[in-house]
Amino acid sequence: MLDAIAGRRSVRAFLATPVPRKTVTRILNVAARAPSGTNIQPWQAVVLTGAARARFCDRLIAHVRAGGPAEQEYSYYPQRWRDPYLSRRRKVGWDLYASLGIGKGDRDATARQHLRNYAFFDAPVGMIFTMDRDMEIGSWLDLGMFLQNAMIAARAFGLDTCPQAAFARYPATIARLLDIAPDRQVIVGMALGHRDPDAPENGFATNREDAASFARFVEE
Repeated sequence: MLDAIAGRRSVRAFLATPVPRKTVTRILNVAARAPSGTNIQPWQAVVLTGAARARFCDRLIAHVRAGGPAEQEYSYYPQRWRDPYLSRRRKVGWDLYASLGIGKGDRDATARQHLRNYAFFDAPVGMIFTMDRDMEIGSWLDLGMFLQNAMIAARAFGLDTCPQAAFARYPATIARLLDIAPDRQVIVGMALGHRDPDAPENGFATNREDAASFARFVEE
């Protein structure tokens, strides 16, 4: 279990190797063991594979390329950046784009890479997660634990994932394309599949702070 957690990466290039539906179902069933306040289990998932995934990705990418306006309903990031968070954000961005040979200020290449989010980085399985709009912040915590369970469970099958906040930028368009009811809010997406071992963007690991930098032990 510790190896599965330590080995989790946000993978941004996948092989076309299919993932059986029964495997995805097992992953989601295990993920659903996540704790939730009074066991309300507030999460919902739309799982996209095959022609349905391709059709969804093509239509969403066309919308983004056409300059469709952002429809974001919640802020994932802080309104004002400051250190140490700004430095961490910049480093992971620089490391990712350096691995791809994208230079600072190369807007065209950066835009092309960003669009790959909406193709689930070519993963054969794409998932969109939603919650009922009347859920409160505690349920967002529940969803986060569910998502982490799914990512760790995927490792048990030799699979990798990438949680993707980019999908939260176009919730209305996604809801229309996937016939998601108005009382449900699009929260996040996730790519699932076999990582491409030859893709340079999969070759670097992000840093993590040691517990000594963020934990305070009170013992006496």
